Amino acid sequence: MNSTKKISKHLIKKYPNRRLYDTQTSSYITLVDVKQFVMENDDFAVVDAKTGEDLTRSILLQIILEAEAGGAPMFSSVALAQIIRYYGHAMQGMMGSYLEKNIQAFIDIQNKLTEGAAGGIDGKAFSPEMWTQFMNVQGPMMQGMMGNYIDQSKNLFVQMQEQMQNQSKNMFGFPFASDDKKK
Repeated sequence: MNSTKKISKHLIKKYPNRRLYDTQTSSYITLVDVKQFVMENDDFAVVDAKTGEDLTRSILLQIILEAEAGGAPMFSSVALAQIIRYYGHAMQGMMGSYLEKNIQAFIDIQNKLTEGAAGGIDGKAFSPEMWTQFMNVQGPMMQGMMGNYIDQSKNLFVQMQEQMQNQSKNMFGFPFASDDKKK
């Protein structure tokens, strides 16, 4: 049995000089260290040292910004513009939930692939090189599968939206802008 007990959550204080202080290790850390907490699934929270305001989301966004600027970006300019358009929109909350659930679905698929490949070849775990070869072969199939999933999700969303509009028409008796265009 391991005698060292892992503390469950890093409390990181952000000071006005932009420095981050990990109270668990009593040391200053960088965004790279915070990114490592994320990669290792370590619990952490970042708070303003003076006010106690939770800054965790802004630090995570800063890490994403650096990652996007530092190599092959995950988001295209078009995708980022579309996300921005949802801020302040009536569908903002729903969009956030939708994105979160789709990312979780992708993680679940990735975990299933990892479980299936855990034995690797001849009982050896997959190395990064083997994953690269696997993705080169299976990547197009996975993209097609994800495309089908997104299409199905889109169709369900459109159906749900139509049902909500019909229910609202029946409840309130007023037409929607899209109904006016049809006439």
